Amino acid sequence: MRTEAELRRLMKARVEPGERGDAVINTVVTRLKEQRYLDDQSFAETYARLRQQNEKMGQRRVRQNLQQKGVAAATIAETIEAHYGGTDEEALVRQHLERKRMRKPTNEKETARLMRRLVAAGFSTGVIYKVLRQWDVSDESLAALDNLDDEVREE
Repeated sequence: MRTEAELRRLMKARVEPGERGDAVINTVVTRLKEQRYLDDQSFAETYARLRQQNEKMGQRRVRQNLQQKGVAAATIAETIEAHYGGTDEEALVRQHLERKRMRKPTNEKETARLMRRLVAAGFSTGVIYKVLRQWDVSDESLAALDNLDDEVREE
């Protein structure tokens, strides 16, 4: 499945440049929409559902991926609200950790690695800190993460 923007980008490379090529692309896209083969709304819903249920990704990552794929902002907001609105993010973080077989960090380096991986998976730092505190991660490791956050913000 592809979004309209992705399909247009791929077809742009294969048609002749100019108005004639654009007309061909528009005709193909219109026809695919009429036959319901191309629908950004259903793509976004399917994408968000699969990323949440199968890969246990956070809403920030799903939002970024949909934006990169060229889905409209209103469609993204509606889809994220529908799929992540009532979701317990802490439980989703725990499911992600279990799915990826990540264990409790034993030192600052492992704590930083775990933090980076969870942020990359689209989870908020507040929830990540909450999970780390519940794992009894040392205060020194959490303080080191705070220092890393401050350094990143300054750059």
